[in-house]
Amino acid sequence: MDHLAKRSVRDRTRRSVDDVKADLIAVVAAVNESNPLVLTVGQANALPSGPFALEHRSLQSGLRRWVEEQTGHPLGYIEQLYTFADRDRVDVGGQQRIISISYLALTRKEDAAGTTECGWRSWYQYFPWEDHRARAPEIIRNLLLPRLVAWAELADDQAARLERRRRATIAFGLEGRPWNEELALYRYELLFEAGLVEEAARDRRLAVHGSTSGQPMMGDHRRILATAITRLRSKIKYRPVVFELMPPAFTLLQLQRTVEALAGRLINKQNFRRLIEQQELVEETGETSLDTGGRPAKLYRFRHEVLDETAVAGTKLPLARG
Repeated sequence: MDHLAKRSVRDRTRRSVDDVKADLIAVVAAVNESNPLVLTVGQANALPSGPFALEHRSLQSGLRRWVEEQTGHPLGYIEQLYTFADRDRVDVGGQQRIISISYLALTRKEDAAGTTECGWRSWYQYFPWEDHRARAPEIIRNLLLPRLVAWAELADDQAARLERRRRATIAFGLEGRPWNEELALYRYELLFEAGLVEEAARDRRLAVHGSTSGQPMMGDHRRILATAITRLRSKIKYRPVVFELMPPAFTLLQLQRTVEALAGRLINKQNFRRLIEQQELVEETGETSLDTGGRPAKLYRFRHEVLDETAVAGTKLPLARG
């Protein structure tokens, strides 16, 4: 390759690098009093985030730095969630493509610094259709389903109309289908496609009624949050990550309520306790709690040895009403 050709390759490479910006975004989750929470910044409409810079030693170190700077909150457990690199993710001027590398962090709410620029918000403030612990939320029947049906009827042909109805049936557990808590992202993306969330109106300049479909977030931060909810709801069934959200000592009822808060569904008490005991995930501390409102309840702690036991299969949680 001659000198001019080599320079041309270098120029194209430099332009391609300059045209891409990498952002680091954190979904920091906690549970407090049976309420699943996410740490937000701004007007409760954004997740902690910042650009990946040359001075950052690694992606994770860069993320930890941005979260601590913006929220004062140190991160403990962290795992990479997903990399968002859709072609339409560009800056305001359309000159730079933005790649967002997201992470899921699990912590306890009492660890937060509580600055004025950040705050804890319930998951269900952004996804009011996802909490089925008491009953199916009225927003599904009264708002979402009629509009999904109308959206399906707008399809170009009968096959497309049937496909849209089928997807809505699967997403929201209609026509006798069970509610699947792990479809949180699927549901949000369906509502986005149907123009039923405010982010769709921003991105596609649609006149939609998104203000009643949960609080919107900046950019695609609500999509990223839905991705984290889906990941965590799935993962608590096969790995003991739920204990990252628990205090050092807890009652079995507190543990059950935490799992139910994350899943948005109730769990059969007897089945839950039997599985926890069979898998030897916890051990008694020898102390009791007087905060139960009744007779004292035994306090337990997580057996960290299970992380080193290759036979551990996770919690196998019986996510069914009981």
